[in-house]
Amino acid sequence: MSGPDKAAIQRKVMDTLAKYQGDNYVDGWAELWNSTEHLPWDKGAPHPALEDTLTQQRATIGGPLATDAQGKTYRKKALVPGCGRGVDVLLLASFGYDAYGLEYSDAAVKKCESEAAQNGDRYPVRDAEVGRGKITFVQGDFFKNDWLERLQLPLNCFDLIYDYTFLCALNPTMRPNWALRHTQLLAPSPRGNLICLEFPRHKDPAQQGPPWGLSSEAYMEHLSHPGEKIPYDAQGRCKMDPLREPSEHGLERVAYWQPARTHEGGKDENGVVQDRVSIWRHR
Repeated sequence: MSGPDKAAIQRKVMDTLAKYQGDNYVDGWAELWNSTEHLPWDKGAPHPALEDTLTQQRATIGGPLATDAQGKTYRKKALVPGCGRGVDVLLLASFGYDAYGLEYSDAAVKKCESEAAQNGDRYPVRDAEVGRGKITFVQGDFFKNDWLERLQLPLNCFDLIYDYTFLCALNPTMRPNWALRHTQLLAPSPRGNLICLEFPRHKDPAQQGPPWGLSSEAYMEHLSHPGEKIPYDAQGRCKMDPLREPSEHGLERVAYWQPARTHEGGKDENGVVQDRVSIWRHR
């Protein structure tokens, strides 16, 4: 995509979302999916850092299969909120997870289904003994329960949640509820793992989004204190209090690193990777 076209689309995204404030934010995303063919966050391929995490961090997150109290083997459930075209969902299923992609827009869900039908063969099964997991795309609001009810799933049922361009797409005022909602969807520790691909860490947080600039400190403060208002300075930087105790209902960071591979948007002008990957569990 050429520079001017990309800039024009980015302006359209910002102008459209500016019309929808508060709880109406989801209608802005629906309008974008309905009216825009190429959205700026659509890379057309899974994030390489997610693939590396699934292959290299098995000691932390475990494999896609588990055993219940009766000794029966089952597939773990993975959720990708704001899954876009669904490519990360297809990747998770190829590793053996029962993978769920959530989007608010019906148009987005249809694009996910089309992507799976047309390009599903690009995601070969990673382990023949494990096989491929089930793929489910669902329309719904991340912050509400109706989509869970339609899927007949309870709260705290997802063994893996992957958050990449979802948090940075939300207005910063929604971050406390974003963190709280993850605690409601993530399975208990140590089974449940939230994987955050922290992006964009190198964008000035005072600049208009989306994507909104995020620091690792913002992830730490919000996920450690879900639902609580976190202080920011006048430049939009999260203010950490090292003496503040984490909430007993918060999540704990169990791993954190700089990925070897990322999309070009996760690098600075010198080609240095600015993204980070963090893994979180219930305390």
